[in-house]
Amino acid sequence: MTDLPATLAACADAVLTTADGRAKTALSKRCAEAWFAGREAGTPMPIGTGNPPDNPARPEKPELLNPRDMPRRRPGSAAGRLALLHAVAHIELNAVDLHWDIIARFTATTMPMGFYDDWVKAAAEESKHFNLVCDVLEGLGSHYGALPAHAFMWRAAADTRDDLLGRLAVVPMVLEARGLDVTPSMIALFQKADLPGAVSALETIYAEEVSHVAYGSKWFHFLCGRADIDPKEAFHDLVRRYFHGALKPPFNEEKRAEAGIPPDFYWPLADEVSPAGHSRNTRP
Repeated sequence: MTDLPATLAACADAVLTTADGRAKTALSKRCAEAWFAGREAGTPMPIGTGNPPDNPARPEKPELLNPRDMPRRRPGSAAGRLALLHAVAHIELNAVDLHWDIIARFTATTMPMGFYDDWVKAAAEESKHFNLVCDVLEGLGSHYGALPAHAFMWRAAADTRDDLLGRLAVVPMVLEARGLDVTPSMIALFQKADLPGAVSALETIYAEEVSHVAYGSKWFHFLCGRADIDPKEAFHDLVRRYFHGALKPPFNEEKRAEAGIPPDFYWPLADEVSPAGHSRNTRP
């Protein structure tokens, strides 16, 4: 078995530069195990200095399309359910890279060890999620890469490559929080279709995703406190600056609150954020 890199940031770089999804997530799991073994032994792996790529390595398939060019499929059909599962697998693989990227990209910012514990744990869980959904796809005669996927998700990483606070606002507190809103309806759809493997995978994702959003909220508030800035105002400003899309209700207010995001963070931004970066919603 190949030895792992000597630092956590180098481990993150290695994951980010591994193209195949199964290989990427296997390396992610090994890096996480090594990190936590060192922490438990009292000899933690050094953080080091990261040199992450601008874009993570990806397999040749799926083809990445502009979201507007993605084929439309009815979620109630067998083809639509496969497309939905494929989209979830793609989201989970992106999440693996996003969590390792936040470790590699911001090593110049001094953070407590708990910051690294949280994102390594989140990356390991996202790796598990990707493989769970891939197993379901393969059980249904498909696989990750069989369908096109959208190229939107990494834009949030690119836009916030120099802004840790912005990264925390947009990735866990907006993109991952959206998963808390939509996953219950996906679970119901696969329950109706009598696909227990898909239901089990999505229930695992739903249960563990709350903590990933909570990590974002925790470290966002930590940085705001350290800089003596108002977290709600900072969140609104950063989402308007970096998020190129709409914050669409209905919101899962219970799970968002459990993750540390109160309604006055997201409701003022609901419905639409204009391309110029200004909320066009007038709700207080």
